Amino acid sequence: MKLEKVRNLGISAHIDSGKTTLSERILFYTGRIHKIEDVRGGGDGATMDHMELEKERGITITSAATTVQYQGFHINLIDTPGHVDFTVEVERSLRVLDGAILVLCSVGGVQSQSITVDRQMKRYQIPRLAFINKMDRTGANPRRVVEQLREKLGADAFLAQLPIGAEENFRGVVDLIEMKAYTFDGEQGEKVITSDIPDDLQDEAADARINMLDSLSNYSDEVMELLLSEEEVSKDMIYKTMRQAVLNGATPVYMGSAYKNKGVQPLLDAITQYLPSPLDREIHGRDPADEAKRIELLPDPEKPFVGMAFKIVEDPFGQLTFMRVYQGTIKKGEAYTNQRTGKKERFSRIVRMHSEKREEIDSASAGDIVAVMGIDCASGDTYCTERDYCTLESMFVPEPVIKIAVNPLNRGDGDKMGKALQRFRKEDPTFSVYTDDETNEILISGMGELHLDIYIERIRREYGVEIEVGAPKVSYRESPTKAVTFDYKHKKQTGGSGQFAHIKGSLTPIESDSEDSFEFEEKIVGGRIPKQYIPAVEKGFRDSLGKGPVAEFPVVGTRIELTDGSYHEVDSSEKAFYTAAQGCFREYFKQAAPKLLEPIMKVEIEVPEDFQGTVTGDVIRRRGIMISNDTNEGMTVIIAEVPLAETFGYATDLRSMTQGQGTFTMELAKYAQTPSNIQEDIIAERKKEELAGAR
Repeated sequence: MKLEKVRNLGISAHIDSGKTTLSERILFYTGRIHKIEDVRGGGDGATMDHMELEKERGITITSAATTVQYQGFHINLIDTPGHVDFTVEVERSLRVLDGAILVLCSVGGVQSQSITVDRQMKRYQIPRLAFINKMDRTGANPRRVVEQLREKLGADAFLAQLPIGAEENFRGVVDLIEMKAYTFDGEQGEKVITSDIPDDLQDEAADARINMLDSLSNYSDEVMELLLSEEEVSKDMIYKTMRQAVLNGATPVYMGSAYKNKGVQPLLDAITQYLPSPLDREIHGRDPADEAKRIELLPDPEKPFVGMAFKIVEDPFGQLTFMRVYQGTIKKGEAYTNQRTGKKERFSRIVRMHSEKREEIDSASAGDIVAVMGIDCASGDTYCTERDYCTLESMFVPEPVIKIAVNPLNRGDGDKMGKALQRFRKEDPTFSVYTDDETNEILISGMGELHLDIYIERIRREYGVEIEVGAPKVSYRESPTKAVTFDYKHKKQTGGSGQFAHIKGSLTPIESDSEDSFEFEEKIVGGRIPKQYIPAVEKGFRDSLGKGPVAEFPVVGTRIELTDGSYHEVDSSEKAFYTAAQGCFREYFKQAAPKLLEPIMKVEIEVPEDFQGTVTGDVIRRRGIMISNDTNEGMTVIIAEVPLAETFGYATDLRSMTQGQGTFTMELAKYAQTPSNIQEDIIAERKKEELAGAR
């Protein structure tokens, strides 16, 4: 396999732009499959959407990899999801690819997820082609899409083709380099028919060609000179310059209708002509001994091996680790070192993936994307021949934004659910699992409601565990608001050894930001309470803080001052004073007008300017307080403080308010007093829960 003939590319786009349909056609025209399946509507479903859930919902959830051969070229292809909830799938695929196809809908144009994907491509400096799909749709307007690519994404985009006919009359495309028309014949458009450009398109094609050459002249002085002297630019020079332009960030735009089998073969030709091979990409690793030192990695099969594990999938036969080989060669059965853990691991099998099917191979070398079996690692780990050789920069992982409580309906299914959660946590860096110490519930957090929804559905199907999903819970706190003095006696002196303790002092509120703010001071004079009993009094108060008397939430912001008391020579003990402190706290805390405190989140919302009013109004309706509001280049950034209890379901609400274009992040800012009407509701709710629990 010659490296200049290898292409590693991904297909990314906004939801429902036709990525999976396009991959299906590419598989068909390259002879990888012999029958085209549709994403929706009966049949076996698209090859790349191999999960049951993907077939049912008609969406892509996990990225699928495959390898195809086309006219002597070896293409590793990854189809990625479009929903923002599965953004890590796109992130990790682009991290290891050399080129990409940005698919756009001819009507929708550049949509919110196209902007996110564009940001990801720029983060990893991935050269790309744009493909305007669904040219047969009513309202198809490729020129407007190119404008949007320039304006919204700041891309140097230009048409490399023109459509022949539009909407339901879309028949084919005009190639602006060859100046020929391509139409597609045969049952599945497998025959490409080359003819002259129709007369009514001659002038338009001539103008579009000049525009294309104009854009290309920015990447080649030779083309610029020829244009200025009005000389003909040869086809060979255009092909050469186009490749140079793509490698330097230009975006030529192709078009077609994948569903109607039109325009896919010319796109395949463009992939092999213009997108980079592993030889065209500069890849650097870091020296573990000196972080600042960069090591250049060369796609040379003879050099020491360096590879990155970019995705992990657990299957019935063990862990399958997707790996991109950057340098050197790996062989089946050999051992290689994980740079993060320093452990040597044996690559027991190496397979080439075709969606969920696999084909065993003996070795893989630089430029390849394969899956390895028999190793245990995390997503983003670097493997090399020896220890401390080189590490690759890991991928960017966004923070989770939503969490919910999960419980198995049958007690016996706890272990199975635990196994499933551990597996998903390992596979997906944006999915996390932890147990809440206070409520003792298992909480899962992720990128959005759809994200968690899919995982819950997968646990039901793949592990047969029925799950009860709780509404997300808030951890409130209790705090006193006024000072009280106490005088408390604990007496138990009937039969056997008695107990006696008497304490006096004050309970006052203190300002506190920290979670466990409690102060204790003793001012006992003249041995009114012997010294050895004081620690027991403090421990008694401290141990009462876990569950406050208002609604059994932890207590914060309290100061106890012990000033006086009395004891009994025989009946007093540490235990008696400990019990006295607990009883005193329960009785007097209620008199200190306790308030519930609720967690307040600092929320940062980014929305297009047009939606600013709607979103601000909604924040205020959620008891939010506006902190700042800045507008820059059509985007508004709103920073507000909103009670956590009011943020549930916000991801979905924000999307529907902003046509899917709004994003937000949130983190805990502080605890603040809960309004009294809401406090009453919370206490009533807790009482109800206690009653239900007692039954």
